[in-house]
Amino acid sequence: MSSSFQVILRVALPLPLPRLFDYLAPDADPAGPHWIGRRVRVPFGHGEQAGVVVSTGPAESLALDLKPILSSPDSEPLLSNELLESLRWTARYYHAPLGEVLAAALPAALRAGGVLPETCAYCWELTATGHEALAGLRRDSSTRRLAERLQAGAIGEDRLDIEFDSWRTAARALAKRSLVERMQVQLRGEAPRADPGAPEPTLAQREALAALRAGAGFRALLLEGVTGSGKTEVYLQAIRDCLAAGRQALILVPEIGLTPQTLSRFRARLGVPVHALHSGLADGARARAWSAMWRGEGRVLVGTRSAVFTPLPEAGLIVIDEEHDNSYKQQDGVRYHARDLALVRAKALDIPVLLGSATPSLETLHNALSGRYQHVRLGQRAGGAQPPGVRVIDVRKRALSHGLSKDLLDAIEQCLARGEQALVFKNRRGYAPVLLCHDCGWSAHCKRCDSPMTVHGAGRTLICHHCGARGTRPLSCPDCASLALQPQGFGTERLEEALAARFPDATLIRVDRETTRHRDAIEKHLAALGNKPGILVGTQILAKGHDLPRLTLVGVVGVDEGLFSADFRAGEKLAQLLIQVAGRAGRANLPGQVLLQTHHPEHPLLNTLLAGGYPAVAALALAEREAAGFPPYAHLALLRAEALLESDVHIFLRDAHALLVPTTGLETSAPMPAPMARRAGRARGQLLLSARQRPALQSALNAWVPQIYGLKSARKVRWSLDVDPVDLY
Repeated sequence: MSSSFQVILRVALPLPLPRLFDYLAPDADPAGPHWIGRRVRVPFGHGEQAGVVVSTGPAESLALDLKPILSSPDSEPLLSNELLESLRWTARYYHAPLGEVLAAALPAALRAGGVLPETCAYCWELTATGHEALAGLRRDSSTRRLAERLQAGAIGEDRLDIEFDSWRTAARALAKRSLVERMQVQLRGEAPRADPGAPEPTLAQREALAALRAGAGFRALLLEGVTGSGKTEVYLQAIRDCLAAGRQALILVPEIGLTPQTLSRFRARLGVPVHALHSGLADGARARAWSAMWRGEGRVLVGTRSAVFTPLPEAGLIVIDEEHDNSYKQQDGVRYHARDLALVRAKALDIPVLLGSATPSLETLHNALSGRYQHVRLGQRAGGAQPPGVRVIDVRKRALSHGLSKDLLDAIEQCLARGEQALVFKNRRGYAPVLLCHDCGWSAHCKRCDSPMTVHGAGRTLICHHCGARGTRPLSCPDCASLALQPQGFGTERLEEALAARFPDATLIRVDRETTRHRDAIEKHLAALGNKPGILVGTQILAKGHDLPRLTLVGVVGVDEGLFSADFRAGEKLAQLLIQVAGRAGRANLPGQVLLQTHHPEHPLLNTLLAGGYPAVAALALAEREAAGFPPYAHLALLRAEALLESDVHIFLRDAHALLVPTTGLETSAPMPAPMARRAGRARGQLLLSARQRPALQSALNAWVPQIYGLKSARKVRWSLDVDPVDLY
């Protein structure tokens, strides 16, 4: 059938191409506005693709015979109204193909064309047979405890998750004997229960809530609160207000590890089902959470970065916890920033957005200081807890035991003797950063990356943290045959080994990427420690949001790596990390202490941080950024390229640079190798664009990016554009 007589469906497919593809609607269901936002399966090449209809109209070529779509799993648009427009904005701002943006917004099960799953909540109830058989169940068994809890009436699964460990195993055992049954619960319109556990808000918390309640519509509010000041309590009260108004709330957290703790607290306090959406869930669970919010049945959702794409048909509030965290920035594919996209969505939805942090990003802080955002400070810890004391340990010319000073070891010993807990923080996993020959200086480097191999497994294994290459430790030096191969430096594994030898009777738990690969691993590690005296050894995973009431000592080992970085954000990142990890100490009634080991006690950053805290560091950094023309006083875009041959990277970047038209207010660097010039066997290069005004940068990118797709040299490289990069590496 000729396309000139039909209306065309324009479909965005998840391909790295900045274009749409035209198809015909089925004859039985002619095209119209109701198609926009629906998923379709279409013929493509020799196979099929799943995509989304984003517009309708006449074909680009009237003489072209078009194929009809194969099917559509949706009877109504899945992406519509505000969400679809926000995704269009994402594609325009980050200069990403619309099809890839739409695919990123959908859970994997829906992205592949699966049917939107039904959603409901469930509760468990003791049957009549169960009431009769209760006395016969074995005492102190999990089945007996669960049956006794259900004796008073049905309980929802969210509540059981809070009250019982491994209740599902007990429930299945009882269900096989027909002693309990599972029933569906209506979700929509459920009002929050009374909250008897709510503490009396502090004056600062009341001021923050008053600022949220004072206005209507879109506004951004920065809640800057010292660690332990009760930011989460403000979130809870604001969400309860949102639920009372019959609206939905979205809460973003930076890491999966924070999700179980946040879910548990929110479910206990809000009294309504709280959904979760993050990469640690199975595809079906993510699709059900997304579907519940799309239908309006879900009222509260807690999720990581990708949850920012969740539909909010009855939106009332967006909360961004730890808004400064770089985990909100997607580092591959569509390189969006979830915090910034949340602000765009909140404005489109005309709802408030609450950004919380003890150490706000300089971009957010600049917006608050310039009046674009409301700014509320929580300057004191809640519940009478006092901020920890901080002491710098000068380790120059002092003996160290695996990187640990005598002062720190003595402090840990005293902490354990008091029955309290200590955290030893080192932001480097593994046993040691490098394996070195003491005789000739040879070091074990990755063959595919410009990086040393990290020593793991007590010195037996070598792993590249950039490409994942693995190897065994050589028996002798490959260069001089010497046997004097020694791990140099120390990581969390080596610290764990040293502390276990020094404190053999103490509970010792290591928390880093190796020990937290499995679902809920962090939660299980912290539960294993409980309130027992013990030592935690970990990386920045432990610096974020965890509340450990008996943790009173924090020792920071290896501050110096962050003091002399070439990254213009290094000072900001180090200050944020130190404040966040120090904030784990003394959060309850026990006084806390923080010890910072360094070879550079006179460094200006440390002195500024100790004298004035994060506000002083931020003020100094903002002044330096303004003078140097770095964000937030400039806006950046980074073109990255990689290929097997360095010459291909150079030619592509040279050709791309030649396409740039000199524009007022736009500055460009010459093509250059990336700071890590080779990774995973591929040569890497980059080209940086900068402008004082965002419109000037976007205008240049609008003209430049379409031309890059047409370059012949682009076919020999993998290239990507990163708008507002969080690092230049």
